[in-house]
Amino acid sequence: MSLEDTLYPLLKLYEAAPQPLKSLAGRVYRAIPASLRYGQGYARFQHEARDVESWDTGTIQRYQIQAVRESLIAAAKAPFYAERFAASGVDPARFESLEQLAQYPLLTKQDLILHREQMVNPEIDAKQRLYITTGGSSGVPVGFYLHKGVSRPKEQAYLEAQWSRRGYRVGDRVAVIRGGVTSSKAKGGISYYDATRNWLILSSYHLTLERLPEYVAALNQFRPQHLHAYPSAALTLARGLEQTGLKLDFKLTSVLCGSEKLANESQHYLEGAFAAPAFHWYGHSERVVLAGQGRTSNHLYFWPTYGFVEFGEPDTNGHREVIGTSFHNRVMPLIRYRTGDYMKLAQQPDAELPMIEIEEVVGRDYEFLVSATGRRISLTAVNMHDRIFDGLMAVQFHQEREGEVEFRYQPGPQWQDTGVEAMRSGLLKKLGDDFALVLSEVQEMEKTSAGKHRWLVTTLR
Repeated sequence: MSLEDTLYPLLKLYEAAPQPLKSLAGRVYRAIPASLRYGQGYARFQHEARDVESWDTGTIQRYQIQAVRESLIAAAKAPFYAERFAASGVDPARFESLEQLAQYPLLTKQDLILHREQMVNPEIDAKQRLYITTGGSSGVPVGFYLHKGVSRPKEQAYLEAQWSRRGYRVGDRVAVIRGGVTSSKAKGGISYYDATRNWLILSSYHLTLERLPEYVAALNQFRPQHLHAYPSAALTLARGLEQTGLKLDFKLTSVLCGSEKLANESQHYLEGAFAAPAFHWYGHSERVVLAGQGRTSNHLYFWPTYGFVEFGEPDTNGHREVIGTSFHNRVMPLIRYRTGDYMKLAQQPDAELPMIEIEEVVGRDYEFLVSATGRRISLTAVNMHDRIFDGLMAVQFHQEREGEVEFRYQPGPQWQDTGVEAMRSGLLKKLGDDFALVLSEVQEMEKTSAGKHRWLVTTLR
């Protein structure tokens, strides 16, 4: 068990505490050895992520066969998987080659919504479960369980290993412009200091030209070594600096961009604007597969020891859906999980690393809501990680006028109407007081011409 997972339920209380109390508690927490904070698995995954880059094909394949078999065996303990595996005529105990995985049924987000509790391994104590939810880039709210002391320490170790390719070192000062809520008021504070990680948390909700001087002042005072941001936030900051002539009076080591698509031209722009290398990666809250750019190559490489990746059939543009099987999560393994994310595989591989290589992530474009005061809110930042979407089949934002948003939700069989007000409160906390929010229950969501779910329907440009 890790101390971080044990304290995770108190995270919202920590974030809401006064800054002096946060700073004191954070410094005490950061003084605790990493082996206690993140758990013993953290060191194991650190070594694994470091070593795998030099493994040969045979070593990687043997690791993956063993890891997939262990995930299949753990999954087969759960009623949902036991029934599905029996119907497909597969036996995890006889799994001996990666090719055999194609015989196992695919898993969808709808399966997680409808059968989550039946997908849990009953042999693992409930105290080992960490419940997480995400609205996801597709707008389909999904809840699932991670393995305490395993899933999050593993994520931490692999992210740090990725970032190190562009100069990051554990303990470096980092400025973060992602989904951190510093204030639900349009004119509220833009930052707070997270002493648990030596990070400056800056609001991605308040980043406008009007308030840009506050961001520049905060950054110049903190002098981070790295900027960790949504690509959309990093681009907004860079363009704002260019338009206003404001300057950062320190040199960044890297710009770390995740959770949204980052086009090649946008990456080159960021690198020129900040005079630092940018790093982009692909991952998701379900912790199934993870890919990051190389040290010199901007292609993305899937970690073979993090999870097993497959790809669906090419669509009309040659893009293929990511299908993943999770490793190490014995509580709730996800087997052949359809992520809904699409990739363009590398046609001319750089082959910098011994890993599956892709050219770019497609289908994760920036989507924004616009407030009455002109603030642009990335929907990536609106993703919820608590239970307010539990029981919903799909959600969708509609916007036709600045500051006015309709939030449509499609109830599932387990939805309780008593959750409406909690959902409203949670959304308004994210959006802020310069939005008028209307909640509408619907029976079906508007989709694209290709039948894909849309997270946002807007007439604003």
